[in-house]
Amino acid sequence: MRLYDIAKPVLFSLPAETAHSAVHGLLETAQGTPVTTAMARRYTVSDDRLAVSAFGQSFDNPVGVAAGFDKNATIPNALASMGFGFVEVGGVTAEPQTGNARPRMFRLREDGGLINRMGLNNEGAAAVGERLAATDVPFPVGVNIAKSEHVGTDAAPADYRETYEQVAEGGDFFVVNVSCPNSQGFEELQNRAALTAIFEELRDAGASPLLVKLSPDLPDPAVEDTLELVTELDLDGVVATNTTTDRPEGLRSPNASEAGGLSGKPIEDRATRMVRFVAERVDVPVIGVGGVSSAEGAYRKIRAGASLVQLYTGLVYEGPSLARDSNEGLLELLERDGFDSVEDAVGVDL
Repeated sequence: MRLYDIAKPVLFSLPAETAHSAVHGLLETAQGTPVTTAMARRYTVSDDRLAVSAFGQSFDNPVGVAAGFDKNATIPNALASMGFGFVEVGGVTAEPQTGNARPRMFRLREDGGLINRMGLNNEGAAAVGERLAATDVPFPVGVNIAKSEHVGTDAAPADYRETYEQVAEGGDFFVVNVSCPNSQGFEELQNRAALTAIFEELRDAGASPLLVKLSPDLPDPAVEDTLELVTELDLDGVVATNTTTDRPEGLRSPNASEAGGLSGKPIEDRATRMVRFVAERVDVPVIGVGGVSSAEGAYRKIRAGASLVQLYTGLVYEGPSLARDSNEGLLELLERDGFDSVEDAVGVDL
């Protein structure tokens, strides 16, 4: 029996956010000690076939941690020791934010999902930027930058720029979050004029590599409009997708009625379709997010056009061996299908 099989009932007896904070605290305490050295030996899969090059960065493997897990960039080295190939920290805003009132995170145990309405709680760009700049991290770190709660649409470009300039030194790539379903004012940003103003401001500030994170709730024409901007403004990549406010039929958990963004297994197929939709329309790397909890799920997104994948909810249900298990499984799937590398498998189903 895995250690996590023993710990999981204890963690699941706690409120979801309390359990997350407890795990986060343990990882932060272990960081830089022999514990994480032992974790790295146990969980790291080293194989050149897993390596990926995307938007000027080199990734030892394609399995990363999605934004939201390490909001304040306090445990990137611990996540590296768990075998991940990269992490996206944040979302980060210009000033500290407390987020929405608790409870604001809910497990959908019967469905393998989570609902959160955290509201972009974070310590602010200055704290995150200083921490990243002072930390030697062994893999690429993306920074998810978001609009501050109190900032209106007209002031959003300057607000994104302020955040970027405070985290620029410590980030390896930058993801523009215009799709958070749990904070006010984001819907107003998801149009051509608002997006153009934000990206042009960030380009003027020197932001690179620059990616955009899409909402799965946008209608196809709106997604196509954004993807046209990706090409026109020479952005470096797309993250597909964020959480959804929709509730698919068949959810069994009583928590399914909670407000917020749904993630995990219930959105896996929808997220993979979105990856394919995006990859068919842009010639930049795509990071696939949504419901990844196994090698098979990661492989489906890779075959659909994702150069890299991210997960969060899968960690809650599968535990710290998930990156190792996914990477080992990917190697088996690549060998089964006759591919020499992950990069050879990207987009083969398009």
